[in-house]
Amino acid sequence: MKTEIDPRSLIGRKAFDRNGNKIGTIDEVYLDDATGAPEWAAIRTGLFSRDAFVPLEPSELVEGVLWIPFERALIKDAPDFGVGRHLSPEQELQLYHHYGLDVTSPPPPDRDFGHLAGSDET
Repeated sequence: MKTEIDPRSLIGRKAFDRNGNKIGTIDEVYLDDATGAPEWAAIRTGLFSRDAFVPLEPSELVEGVLWIPFERALIKDAPDFGVGRHLSPEQELQLYHHYGLDVTSPPPPDRDFGHLAGSDET
């Protein structure tokens, strides 16, 4: 996102598409695992609808409203992964492709991931 803001303060804000059509209300914000920066927002698209994931970059927060530079139809057709769970790298890649955003290659996996600190396992 182009402005520095506490991701928790995004919750409950309204979101609009590039043409000024209301998308819905921000339900959750997902942070980048490596940097901790806000990366995705889940937007409740209606009372009985699902949440749609939108990228926070290149979206802009202007006067308390999130403006998403994509059309409403594209946003509502975004892959649905449910909310309240961690997005996997594969799910993020699907979202980047859905929005036609450039994706940088992920870092190589950390071979020590999952090992208990101080254990003799290698």
